[in-house]
This record gives sequence, structure tokens and C-alpha cells, in this order.
Amino acid sequence: MLSRHSRMRRGEEFEAAVRRGKRAGRPTLVVHFIVSGEGSPLVGFVVSKAVGDAVTRNRVKRRLRHLMRDRLDRLPRGSLLVVRANPPAASARFEQLAAELDVALDRLIRRRESSTGGQR
Repeated sequence: MLSRHSRMRRGEEFEAAVRRGKRAGRPTLVVHFIVSGEGSPLVGFVVSKAVGDAVTRNRVKRRLRHLMRDRLDRLPRGSLLVVRANPPAASARFEQLAAELDVALDRLIRRRESSTGGQR
């Protein structure tokens, strides 16, 4: 699991990432990303009722938390990342979720590095 120190909990952090951050979308998920200060990167998850019932939503969240645990070191310090699951995430295989998360993260990190001149 993703450590509790790496999980986003405050509404202001979610709002900052979603409203002011860059976005990369895939069929099963949308990733919002912003670097806003110092500190360890924080990751939050949004899984709405459109994804499924409570059991399905919790399964999707557990999978996403597990996937982000291995990818946390790719995020720059001070970053806020929100992973929002789309309804197809409920029926997606674990490998498909992992691949789409990687594509979205790569796109956002590459976009940030090109705009900051490659600085992390």
C-alpha cells in the first residue's frame, strides 16, 4: 500500500491539483498534476459512484494505491497528484490500469520537464 504520509487528505490539496494542475486523460483514468512547493509528493484518489458500487470503488482504489506505491519515486518533490478513475476502470485488468497510469504519468512529467528545462 501507499504510505499514509504520501496520501493526500486535505480538500485544498485536491482542489489545487484538479483546478490548477495539468491533466492527462486515458479511457480508464484521468491524472491531475501540479508542483506546488516542497515536501514529499502527495497522491489522492477520486472514485465516484459512476464507477460502481462500494465494493467495486474500493477495489479500484486499492489497485490504484498499489500501482502508485511503485511510481511515487518518479514524482518531483512538492508535487500533488490526483488520480480520478473513470467508469471503465471497474472492468479493467490490473495490467491495463498500470499501463494507462504509466502513459498518463509519463505525459505529465515529460510536459513539466520540457516547460522547466529538464529541472526536477
